[in-house]
Amino acid sequence: MLAIHCDKVTKSYGEKVILDGVSLEVPEGKIFGLLGPNGAGKTTLIRIINQITGPDSGSVSFFGEKLSRHHISRVGYLPEERGLYRKMKVGEQALYLAQLKGLSAADARKKLRYWFEKMDIIDWWDKEVQALSKGMAQKVQFIVTVLHEPDLLIFDEPFSGFDPVNANLIKDEILEINQKGTTIMFSTHRMESVEALCENIALVNQSQVILQSPLRALKESYRSNAWVVEWFGESLPSQWPQDVELVDYEFLGGRYTIQFRIHSQSAVSNLVSVLMAQGTLFGLQEKLPSLQDIFIERVTNKTNG
Repeated sequence: MLAIHCDKVTKSYGEKVILDGVSLEVPEGKIFGLLGPNGAGKTTLIRIINQITGPDSGSVSFFGEKLSRHHISRVGYLPEERGLYRKMKVGEQALYLAQLKGLSAADARKKLRYWFEKMDIIDWWDKEVQALSKGMAQKVQFIVTVLHEPDLLIFDEPFSGFDPVNANLIKDEILEINQKGTTIMFSTHRMESVEALCENIALVNQSQVILQSPLRALKESYRSNAWVVEWFGESLPSQWPQDVELVDYEFLGGRYTIQFRIHSQSAVSNLVSVLMAQGTLFGLQEKLPSLQDIFIERVTNKTNG
């Protein structure tokens, strides 16, 4: 089943087209990355799914049902532009926001205590929000977003404001929540986070979805036959097997790092044989393009085209 299915969604503000016939499929139980440059339409699409605004045309379904107001309680949303009431105490505000999600005061307090202890901010319960650092405030808002255990979590730049240690903590929490069955959709410019977390992605550019694919299949489709070899020998072999093209090499740290293009599977075995016969082979690995490389190529081609 699909958690979210957008069918030809359009949205304009005046003469400005923000979304132009966007169709999108978010599989249930997966972590889905929504990517695109600034101004592509990502946040508007997220706001439509959250029913903060509505599409001009097209439709959105939520776990097989037409998106309706009663689905709001089954969604947790952490927007990119966050905000807490600075004069309120941290615990008081968290309780208030949790009850807006439908939790009783007793349940909210119990769950908040668990999360505050888990995220190591329990000592800040009775302090004013304005005393929190940006990262600490982000933790509070993350907790409030996930507290009611929704079916769908939507994060817009979830790692913004976090140092590397706390960004990794949030990443681990996202993975743990997903492993319990929650569908997660997030938008970020941090491609390394997408590669670490997402199983499926969509790329939005100039108001349209220009790419949608499982991440592994996408990277496979962009294979360029590039391989990297770590090897030691007296000197490079004078001849290479058929279908093996030497691209570049350097000698550093007592070994060669050699880049090849290998154009057939049999050539891989032949190359290994040549290298092992004339030296010591430390490693051989195919070099798949990074998501960052694919992102830049597709956005640049779309813009220039």
